[in-house]
Amino acid sequence: MDDARLTRIEERLTALEQQRSQPPGPVPPDRERFWLLHGLAAEAAELPGGAVAYGGQVRLPGGEEYAWQRTHDADGLRAAGPDDDGTLATALSALGHPVRLRLLREVLGGHTTTAALAALPGLGTTGQLHHHLRQLTAAGWLRTAGRGTYAVPAERVVPLHVVLAAVAP
Repeated sequence: MDDARLTRIEERLTALEQQRSQPPGPVPPDRERFWLLHGLAAEAAELPGGAVAYGGQVRLPGGEEYAWQRTHDADGLRAAGPDDDGTLATALSALGHPVRLRLLREVLGGHTTTAALAALPGLGTTGQLHHHLRQLTAAGWLRTAGRGTYAVPAERVVPLHVVLAAVAP
């Protein structure tokens, strides 16, 4: 590889890393790069505490495609009551185990049956597998799509990717 090409690759990598690690702050003026923030500005202007939005368009290996977006009143998110806290904690707790995260990724990737999941290495015993599947189903991250078959509900596909993106290094 010649030096000029290597230099261009390094410059592009540096630019991409800077984009990804852009610190939170005031709404930037670059409308093209921060189109989501500018689109949210009008809606957030109506709310004293601002707004939070997320969305995505996801294509899974099986060909399924999901497009979804949601906006929340930021004050409402901070003012959630004890009942909301319990529901939120259950949903987040279900994601708080490495095996459950892997199960969700495997189901999204097409391993949808208990038998296919049990055949994968590193997921524990059949009893442990069923325990994790029950936890994910109870929290709403999975649903049964037939006997011994699981799916991530359509309304959870993009939010799951958003959670993963929010905590990705």
